[in-house]
Amino acid sequence: MIELRGAPDLWRRLDVTVRDAPLALFLAVGSLLPPFQGQGTQVGELPDRPFDALAIVAIALQSLPLVVRRRWTAACLVLTAIGFAVDQLSGYHTFAGTGLAIALLSAGAHLERHRRAAALLLTAAYVPLAIALHRLGSAEGATGFATFYLAACLAWGIGTWLRYTRTVEAERRGHVAAATRAAERTRIARELHDVVTHHVTAMVVQAEAARYLTAAPDRLDETLGAVTDTGRRAIADLRHLLDLLDPDHDEPRTPKPAVGELRTLVEQTRRAGQPVEFTEEGAPAAGGTDFTVYRVVQESLTNALKYAHGNPTVVNVRYGEKEILVEVGTDGPGTATASPGGSGRGLAGLRERVDGLGGEFSAGPRPDGGFDVRARIPAGSPA
Repeated sequence: MIELRGAPDLWRRLDVTVRDAPLALFLAVGSLLPPFQGQGTQVGELPDRPFDALAIVAIALQSLPLVVRRRWTAACLVLTAIGFAVDQLSGYHTFAGTGLAIALLSAGAHLERHRRAAALLLTAAYVPLAIALHRLGSAEGATGFATFYLAACLAWGIGTWLRYTRTVEAERRGHVAAATRAAERTRIARELHDVVTHHVTAMVVQAEAARYLTAAPDRLDETLGAVTDTGRRAIADLRHLLDLLDPDHDEPRTPKPAVGELRTLVEQTRRAGQPVEFTEEGAPAAGGTDFTVYRVVQESLTNALKYAHGNPTVVNVRYGEKEILVEVGTDGPGTATASPGGSGRGLAGLRERVDGLGGEFSAGPRPDGGFDVRARIPAGSPA
């Protein structure tokens, strides 16, 4: 059963000449079978003629070139057309005459260059063929010759339509691939921003504080230890992110911090010198929202460290049955967008995360100073 399921994939992996060979052989062999003799395409209605050596040549020219109809389309079309002319002028009317329609369809679908010239050449070649058939005693009128010409144009047109749909599909896939790459780059940039900015900001603040603690060795040692711990966490998070970018990595692509790490995050921010009051209500529901909650709190605390260092910050996370409410407020004049060094990428990334889950996000300064960040996230949303 498994082998049968893999048969289509195996067939598609074969060279196009191998895949086209059965059709060519079918027309060639079928033309030699007595039941199919004289049952092919007829233009001019000349009397049927018994097969001879020339009939074998006509059959070969009309069928065997179809093996290369997608690789050497122009050569296939020329040889098939010559074989068809020999077939009709000699009155064999072989079953292989169907190969002309297949060659025309293939030319419309696969001919890359000189398409218009090929169409004009075939039209010009059809006129002397019709004249020759008429002189040989053809009972076919002008209407019959015109009908055959329109049928040939239809075969070419079907191939052209197939070519067009294939081109449109290729363009669509190209646009989808480009959009996917852009979205992936945006996601990677957002993750790097969230991971690097928070840890590096904490390390910078802690290092700045250490400069003023030379007279207090105990506090200096504690501060330097906090810098070391923060650096280790930064390295661990970066290594994890790089693992996620490895195509051979088997873990889920989006890291999901445990809820308990929110308290670790708050404690790390406190050790960097930022007074943080943290409250957590309720229990998180199953889903992918824990990661977004973590990022909202992380980015908000990072901005508090950068723009309002030392000012009280209040973090409140409330888990409800239908939604999760995250509120982070910082006192003081600093804001996340007022600093000339701020890129605004962090808050924009948070908005994209929350909006992607069907939630609501807002961030802005208070009228009396300070800065508030609020996020309302549907509970149990997929990551």
